Amino acid sequence: MISIIIPVYNRPEKLIDCLQSILAQTYRQFEVIIVNDGSTENIGEVAADFKNKFEALNISCQIINQKNKGAPAARNRGFREAKGDYVLFCDADAILEKNFLEEMLNALQNNSTASFAYSSFYWGNKLFKLWRFDAAKLKQTPYIHTTSLIRARDFTATGWDENLKKLQDWDLWLTFTEEGRTGVWINKPLFKISADGGISNWLPSFAYKLFPFLPAVKKYQEAMKIIKEKHGID
Repeated sequence: MISIIIPVYNRPEKLIDCLQSILAQTYRQFEVIIVNDGSTENIGEVAADFKNKFEALNISCQIINQKNKGAPAARNRGFREAKGDYVLFCDADAILEKNFLEEMLNALQNNSTASFAYSSFYWGNKLFKLWRFDAAKLKQTPYIHTTSLIRARDFTATGWDENLKKLQDWDLWLTFTEEGRTGVWINKPLFKISADGGISNWLPSFAYKLFPFLPAVKKYQEAMKIIKEKHGID
């Protein structure tokens, strides 16, 4: 079984699209854990509505409400409740292709040494095509998205770093690598992130050279520095 953990803070319209895409999955052996991270908008109403829809299909759906602590804390909270052999930390602004779970699970079942499966994806209309897992490349750039399927037994004991505000996924995959774990890449886009979603601070590569004064660039560079210092990356 797959445990799908969805941390959410406000933006109920995004959560609706995400949950609709989960309802449409071809693989049905999963549970849903929605962690409402102190939202001030009507997330509870949306979550309750979909809980009924999932349970009508005999799919377990748990709703956890907590004070606002940030996405890493919400993901860790959800993981503590997960019962599946596999876990998917699904951003609430992600829309999954209907074969997402099936493709991800097949990739891990066909690659017994891999601890997680990741795919290419769309951010808005931009395709992030990615490449085969490369630990050296991962130290240079954060290219694996949060929305990847993980073997629960291989999830790092330290969990998500709740002190980090940005690049939390990069930190997680670097930790996996340091623990000797590897991933398997699926060479097709299996999900889409809203253009104003989880990596909404994405800028074209030239912007980091030409516009270092931009607030988004400064925040990104500061976050990069924190991760590099934590993992001893020059």
